[in-house]
Amino acid sequence: MDLQLSNKVALVSGSSAGIGLAIATTLAQEGATVIVNGRTQERVNQALDQIRRIVPNAKLQGIAADLGTQAGAELLFQQVPLVNILVNNLGIYGSKAFEDISDEEWMNILEVNVMSGVRLSRHYLPLMLKQDWGRIIFISSESALNIPAEMIHYGVSKTAQVALARGLAETTAGSNVTVNSVLPGPTRSEGVEIFIQGLAKDQSISPEQVEKEFFSKTRPSSLIQRFASTSEVAVLVAFVASPLASAINGAALRVEGGLVRSII
Repeated sequence: MDLQLSNKVALVSGSSAGIGLAIATTLAQEGATVIVNGRTQERVNQALDQIRRIVPNAKLQGIAADLGTQAGAELLFQQVPLVNILVNNLGIYGSKAFEDISDEEWMNILEVNVMSGVRLSRHYLPLMLKQDWGRIIFISSESALNIPAEMIHYGVSKTAQVALARGLAETTAGSNVTVNSVLPGPTRSEGVEIFIQGLAKDQSISPEQVEKEFFSKTRPSSLIQRFASTSEVAVLVAFVASPLASAINGAALRVEGGLVRSII
């Protein structure tokens, strides 16, 4: 299927690794010009090299900027004044008891996970509306629906992203601009892979057994009973970013392996 992205410019925030890198790679495979972002030039260059190994003729631009800050966003806007597709993927997380989460930690996770998308959308959405075409996609999480007790601040930030996306979608009525959120579940990113390998080594069991026990004990409602791959998330994002998804607007699309026990 041709996703008709060959004439589109896409920005993926936080795309030097994990789901963001997979999204950037998939968009590049579909012919889009992709702007890869990370906090350091070294990380950005590594991501560009990884994408080019898979897509030798990829049309890429790399920008090192901390988009969790106003200064980083302004630096980006100077270099990339206009995009057709914005994927708000940048995010952080951390496990911590609610009573131990400081004000500073609350503000930091909201600044990175929520305000980064606010700033980027505030800049690019009016331009998309002016040209009457655009896609904004927030990479949220199933934790937006199933707030994890071990990281409530993360869950709150992910719920805020879904609300933000829906609110922005309301402003696009009658246009060819859409705003949606995508909610991945447990995904086998680089960080998860390192965690699995370390746990397997510590417990003297196989990585496969670690994964099996994680889903049987921690995520028993998962229907696929495994980690999704980053590419499985990326293909959904690429479709939603395409002209073919013009009737999808204001939606929260789940790619969490059936973990959320809900029919809607």
